[in-house]
Amino acid sequence: MSSSPDLSRVLPRVLIVSRRTVRKNKFVDFVGEYHLDLIVGYGAVPVIVPRVAGVHTLLDSFEPIHGVLLCEGEDIDPSLYESAADADAGALSPEQLEAVRRLHPSDAAVDHEKDSIELRLARRCLERNIPYLGICRGSQVLNVACGGSLYQDVEHELGPAAAAVRHINYDDYDGHRHPVRVLPGTPLHEWFAGDLADGGEDGGAQAQQLMVNSYHHQGVRRLAQRFVPMAFAPDGLVEGFYDPDAYNPGEGKFIMGLQFHPERMRKPGSDEFDYPGCARAYQEFVHAVVAYQEKQVAAAASPRSALPASPKLNKEMERRRKVIFRSFSLAKDMYLSGGRTETKPAEQRDLDAGAEFLESNTASLSVQQEKRLKQMGATVRNASGYLNSLKLNDGREAAARALMAEMTVGQLSDLASFYQTMGRICSEVLDAKLQALHLHE
Repeated sequence: MSSSPDLSRVLPRVLIVSRRTVRKNKFVDFVGEYHLDLIVGYGAVPVIVPRVAGVHTLLDSFEPIHGVLLCEGEDIDPSLYESAADADAGALSPEQLEAVRRLHPSDAAVDHEKDSIELRLARRCLERNIPYLGICRGSQVLNVACGGSLYQDVEHELGPAAAAVRHINYDDYDGHRHPVRVLPGTPLHEWFAGDLADGGEDGGAQAQQLMVNSYHHQGVRRLAQRFVPMAFAPDGLVEGFYDPDAYNPGEGKFIMGLQFHPERMRKPGSDEFDYPGCARAYQEFVHAVVAYQEKQVAAAASPRSALPASPKLNKEMERRRKVIFRSFSLAKDMYLSGGRTETKPAEQRDLDAGAEFLESNTASLSVQQEKRLKQMGATVRNASGYLNSLKLNDGREAAARALMAEMTVGQLSDLASFYQTMGRICSEVLDAKLQALHLHE
């Protein structure tokens, strides 16, 4: 019997979900070869996950998973992302939906099994920080998995702005290109820095143009909060985004979505890329996949000390634990809802219980720690009052939205870039202050 393989020498595994088509009156699963070629070329092994019934319940059998690449496919089921606010903003009429189905017959059908498989894989990546690259539909899956939403049809829902760009051209399928504005300080800008053209007066120094291919009629409507945009089409559609807190390929971190297909941006009649940066998405993704695998192998090889068993609580302590847990959960729900729900007497009692726990549980703490714990208790106790005060900002938010609605795409891009930079600086200064405070405790 042969010995077990040396896992440190086994190439990392990248899962790719297949797409279904019909060939000779039978269903056939396939994955575009460009994806496979790039994954293999940069040092990983593609593992194809077939989109057949029941596979969404078998994902544990595909472990170990070192990376996930999700790419093309049919439209995502609108019920998985459409909120009441999104529906009010621009729901398509039955007549419009029928027109979309006629115009995009191969994409407008919904594949529920593929939806289920890919959303579960995306959430697994997010929960475990597994590298994830989403191309086209894969970027939409990532956004939906994180709470974002989509346009069911860009042309119908963007209105007059849709005239600024054509996102799909069946008469020139692979040759069609349109410009995108790439934001500085993003991985996309780094990859294509040598090939970006001046964005003109509207772009200024804050964004530059890149010509990309386009094969889609849907796109990101509401970008999930954790993501930062990297590029915009002329109609304002997000063409690329990433999670800056989960992007460091050398440390095995990579969470990104691209609406366009860099792997298919090739010169006519050639395998040569339009830009040298086209392959960088795959190169950096596999770089992260390799690093992630190395970390997993190192963690598996390191000795682990046995963890002590959790102590059992008596009935009274268990009751108090549940009350305190409800208190913190209630405070969190109030925060997420913006204080728009009324607090019932029983819920207020739970809030008080959590506050009392935080304010009184100060044994063996330093003065600073005791002060912080009491402040936390006061915050929980006054959660409803605090959140009610936030309602005063509703009018200001509405005014800001109205103002931004009048801004150009370039101005909005510059504004987003500015606040991204400010957020990063704020985080750095806050970390420095917290470290200084910790040193004085």
